Amino acid sequence: MRIASTQYHGTMNTALQDASARAQEMLERIASGKKLSVPSDDPVTAVRLSRLTREEAALTQYRENISALSTRLQQNEALLDGMSTDLLEARDLLVWAADGGNTPEDVAAMAGSLKSLRDSLFYTANSRDQEGRYVFSGTATNTPTIGFDGTQPPGFRYGWTGNAGTQQVVVGNGITQSANVPLGQAAALLNQLDKTIATFETGTASVNDPIVRAELTATLSGVDAGIDQINTLIAGLGGAQNTLRTLGDNHANVSLSNQQAGLTLGALDYSEAAVKLEGYTTALQATQKAYAKVSGLSLFDVI
Repeated sequence: MRIASTQYHGTMNTALQDASARAQEMLERIASGKKLSVPSDDPVTAVRLSRLTREEAALTQYRENISALSTRLQQNEALLDGMSTDLLEARDLLVWAADGGNTPEDVAAMAGSLKSLRDSLFYTANSRDQEGRYVFSGTATNTPTIGFDGTQPPGFRYGWTGNAGTQQVVVGNGITQSANVPLGQAAALLNQLDKTIATFETGTASVNDPIVRAELTATLSGVDAGIDQINTLIAGLGGAQNTLRTLGDNHANVSLSNQQAGLTLGALDYSEAAVKLEGYTTALQATQKAYAKVSGLSLFDVI
C-alpha cells in the first residue's frame, strides 16, 4: 500500500498537534490546581461544584447580613440602655418629689433636672444611624420617631410619628430577623413627664395636694412601665444577638464543609496529573522522533 507524502505529513502533523494539546492542557491544569478545565470534562462533578458555589455565595451573603445586623442591634441596645438610665434617674427624682416634706420651691427646683432627662429621652428616641435614618421609627426611617409641637399645651406636645413596622433582614435560608424596635410608647411617657414638669415649674405646686399627688403618682407609674418596656426590648435585642451568633457559627461550619467538598471534587490529583503529563510528553517525543526518522527516508537509499 502506498501513502502519499502529503497524506503522511498531514497525518503526522495532526498527531503532533493532538499530543501537544493534551500535554499543554495538563500543564494548565497543574498550574491552576483545578481538576476540570471545562464542564464537559466531568458533567456530574461540574454540576455538584456549581451547586456548592451557589450555596457558598448565599452563605457569604447571610454572614455579611448577620455581621451588619449584629452591629445595628448593638447600637440599638446601647441607645435603649441610655434611655433606661435616664428613666431610672427620673424615677429617683419623682420618688424624691413625692416626699410630703418638700415645699413648692423644692419641686420647682427638681423640674430643671426632669426637663434635662425629658429632653435626653426625646433626642435618644429620635436617634439616627450613620446614613441619617431614624433608628426607632419602624419602617418610616425618614420620619422622626417622636414629633414635637410647641403650640400645644403640656401633656399634648409629643406625638408618635413613626410606625410599628419591622425591617426584616434575611440571615438564613427562610430565616429573617428584625433589625429595629419601634418606640411608639415613648410619646405618651414624654407627655406625662412634660405635664408634671409644667406643674412643678409653677412654683406653687404642693405634693400634698391630692390633684398634684395623683398626677405625680400617674407619672411615676408611667416611668415604671417605661422602664419595664425598655428592659424588655433590651432583653429581646440580647436574645436576637445570641441567635445571630449561633446562626453565624452554623453558616461558618457549613461554609467550611462546602469548601472541603469543593476541594475534594474540584482539586487536581497532582500525582495522577504528573503521570499523565509524563505519558503525554513521552508520546509527543516518540512521535517527533518517528516523524523525523521516517521523513529522512528515501527510496533512493535502497536502490
